[in-house]
Amino acid sequence: MNDSTAAATASTGFVAALRAAAPYVHAHNGRTFVIAFGGEACARPDFERLIYDIALLHSLGVKLVLVHGARPQIEARLADRGLAPTLVGDLRVTDPPAMDCVKAAVGALRLDIEARLSTGLASTPMGGARLKVAGGNWVTARPMGVRDGIDHQLTGEVRRIDITAIGELLAAGRIALLSPLGHSPTGETFNLRAGEVAQAVAVGLAADKLIFVLAENPDHWTLAASAGDAGQLPLAEAERLLSATDDLPLSAEDRALLAAALAAGRGGVKRVHLLGAAADGALLRELYTRDGCGLMIYTDENYEAVRKASIEDVGGILALIKPLEEAGVLVPRSREQLELEIGDFDVMVRDGTVIACSALFAFPQNRMAELSCVAVHPDYRRAGRAAALLARVETRARQQGIEKLFALTTHSPHWFIEHGFVAGGIGELPMQKQRIYNYRRKSIVLIKAL
Repeated sequence: MNDSTAAATASTGFVAALRAAAPYVHAHNGRTFVIAFGGEACARPDFERLIYDIALLHSLGVKLVLVHGARPQIEARLADRGLAPTLVGDLRVTDPPAMDCVKAAVGALRLDIEARLSTGLASTPMGGARLKVAGGNWVTARPMGVRDGIDHQLTGEVRRIDITAIGELLAAGRIALLSPLGHSPTGETFNLRAGEVAQAVAVGLAADKLIFVLAENPDHWTLAASAGDAGQLPLAEAERLLSATDDLPLSAEDRALLAAALAAGRGGVKRVHLLGAAADGALLRELYTRDGCGLMIYTDENYEAVRKASIEDVGGILALIKPLEEAGVLVPRSREQLELEIGDFDVMVRDGTVIACSALFAFPQNRMAELSCVAVHPDYRRAGRAAALLARVETRARQQGIEKLFALTTHSPHWFIEHGFVAGGIGELPMQKQRIYNYRRKSIVLIKAL
């Protein structure tokens, strides 16, 4: 491959990726995302990559609230002063000397984050970004008090978030930055868990997404392995798996962040994303590709759903079946024909994209129906989706009094046989179908009794 060919190939790949991301650019524009990252992510030598991606999100019209943690920075301050940390699970017991270290660590880290968000060098992705970052006394806290006989002193929990002030800030095009500190009406300052702050803000704002950037890569969790082909889990399944799994390789802090993610889902946040800090571009890949690269917990029942097709699905179905028509697997259909038949189609939609379809054409006088146009997007095959469509078709057929399904296929007879179909003859088809049978295609006739 010469240089010009390589350049053309790279350019084509870039254009294809940009076009594939376009639907997500439109969908996320004007939406509110809360992004929480621990002090571990801030301490990474490549932390600026996350900042670059955050700046790009803002440029693409996303309203951003950032919440940072500071655990390793606090540990370092304690060590410098010769103080031993006192932890109960993931909770720090914060006495006054420890609180001095918390304030110093959080304050210094916050200034560093603000400085990085202010970068404007033309030689970096921040060139021309001109981000405006603001903070405030938005978090009202209360003491955690005595738990299991231990007084946590100046460790607190979120009491209230000034959602109105944050909303006004976002409406003005600024980024809100929150630290893991809260203040009480009596003037005390409390050390808070960053995950709890992020959860409370996301629920209060009714954020479209809550994103946790974790020290551990969630792709390595057994929880993620249970999430199937692309790392998406419904909330109920995530809670069930977490409660049944004690061997997740999680730090106490990451386990607390996962608990906050589940609580946010119960609080009404429809999409919660968990990403590893080490993966370059994880934030962008998770948000601007169909399958992402992390673990997503969702409460939106329609994230992936099977439903009756509508006229709005015609374009998606055509895009899905066109490659199969060109390969001779399916009989070509015009847009006009599909529009007339759309009421006979079912579709499986994932995040707004048609990823599978099937059609049921009934011959009620024969108590038979044809299962036709079964297609699944190449990225989602071998995951049981065609079988799910078949089960829906069989239910619909029984409701219509159909006693037998038949299918005509040239490429996949074994799939039908595996799902209960048996070989049949042309003479067993309804007369209307026999008249239009294409003898040149020599399709195999398969029949299933319901």
